[in-house]
Amino acid sequence: MTDQSHADSETAPDAIEFECDLAEPPEKVWRALTVPELLAAWMMPNDIKPETGSRFAFAGPDASIECEIIDAEPERLLRYSWRERPQPGDAARQDPLDSPLDSIVTFTLARTVSGGTHLRIVHDGFARTAMPEVAMTGAGCRLSLGLRNPRQPIAANTPLLLLRAA
Repeated sequence: MTDQSHADSETAPDAIEFECDLAEPPEKVWRALTVPELLAAWMMPNDIKPETGSRFAFAGPDASIECEIIDAEPERLLRYSWRERPQPGDAARQDPLDSPLDSIVTFTLARTVSGGTHLRIVHDGFARTAMPEVAMTGAGCRLSLGLRNPRQPIAANTPLLLLRAA
């Protein structure tokens, strides 16, 4: 597991950060993050290849999301760029607040003492354009990923969806 003070110092002020302990081992969590069919089951259709420098895309409902793997250490670290591109002719995205989202997503996995996984997800650059209740997490609030509260943003349920897929 990472040193919490070190982890906090690397988080940008406009980042959203989630952390949780999962019962599943890092091998299973890694698969849910890097096998296209498993990733699509909890996120979006994609063509991910977990190799540094490879490019892939998510088929988002409103925009395509172009990504490039920045770092990939199997069962430990996955970091990629996230560049949301509006569909051609999308006039609704002319407002600066609706500008494309260029950011970095980092998944850090660490084996827990019990053999599970401590998962940390950081989406740098997300809070500046996210909906207000999600943006609040970038200001220091932490969502509990183990809760199933329907009023929490959908991202708070990501690890639960991720593991159902794997």
